[in-house]
Amino acid sequence: MNPRQRYLETNLFGKPDRIPLTPGGPRKSTKERWLKEGLPQEWYGSAQKYAYIAAGGKLDWPKGGPGFKVDERMRPTFEEKVLEKGERTQIVQDWKGNICEISNDYSLEYLRHAIDFVTRRWIKCPVETEADWVDMKRRYDANDPERLPENPKELGERLKARTYPTVMAFSGPFWQVREWMGFEQLCMALIEKPAFVHEQIEFWQEHVSTLMRRAFEYYTPDEVHISEDMAYKGFSMISPAMCREFLMPTWKKWGEMARGAGVKIYAVDSDGFIGELIPLWIESGLNACDPIEVAAGNDIVEFSKRFGRNMAYRGGIDKRCIAEGGAAIENEMKRVTPVIKAGGFIPGCDHGVPNDVSWPNFVYYTKLLAQATGWL
Repeated sequence: MNPRQRYLETNLFGKPDRIPLTPGGPRKSTKERWLKEGLPQEWYGSAQKYAYIAAGGKLDWPKGGPGFKVDERMRPTFEEKVLEKGERTQIVQDWKGNICEISNDYSLEYLRHAIDFVTRRWIKCPVETEADWVDMKRRYDANDPERLPENPKELGERLKARTYPTVMAFSGPFWQVREWMGFEQLCMALIEKPAFVHEQIEFWQEHVSTLMRRAFEYYTPDEVHISEDMAYKGFSMISPAMCREFLMPTWKKWGEMARGAGVKIYAVDSDGFIGELIPLWIESGLNACDPIEVAAGNDIVEFSKRFGRNMAYRGGIDKRCIAEGGAAIENEMKRVTPVIKAGGFIPGCDHGVPNDVSWPNFVYYTKLLAQATGWL
């Protein structure tokens, strides 16, 4: 099988020759540590592949290729700038219009890309009034030609013969409105200004729907993936009833569009405990989710038994066990083995690999993961 076939077969509870090997993506601080512990500098950008080789891996590492990038982001963005510099922290405006406080250890680039884990204190978000909302809407012209790749018809034709999986990714309705209003303001508005929240969600629903329609004219991805990040440790950030009222119509519409275009996988990302969200996702047509954070109380073994083949999973390996290494990671791999055997599961670190994971422990974990997925 090629990587694309393998990815589809695994996510759809088929019979892959082996399960995709995805140990997890390290952030900058993690790789900087690994350079001191055995990762060669020339492998800095391919640490997962080198960990597999260091673990004894001999099979060809999967090769990717060009995708069909669809740009959902605001145009124009806000000016990135430092507003105030303190002894240890700085007040900044990011590209999305947020005013926040971050450590002086980080540049504004860290807020534009997921370079590392950056703690921040939110001060002000870009949509606080109706006037702010009018200004924000003008930044989202879904028919802007630059939101699709150059020569989309030609690229779409070339991608028909691809041997690697491709994903079309969008921000979900909860994620995006939270980006505009801020978390606290959004939660208050759900109670006090529900019509305003509905207006924003409906606008975003149509923005993404238009982008999907335009893209699907030229290209069918293997997966449509939406980011939501809508759960704490133990609970969803909003109630299932609110999800049903505010979010499910959008989830359902996008799912219908994706399936109508021939997309096989409709997936969602959310940190935190997702046990009360999975039934709603299934009802909305979603059939895969990640990263299944163990520290948040997610039990992928229980999820697998409860939801069967209605939901596939990616992630699910406790990052704390990877950091501890030895028997801890051995026992963690034993814990998830029944789910690996049941299918519909691509095991890997349950979020970005943090810098408390040593290079020797990451290599050993990669070895056990490669054995469990058929790569060793």
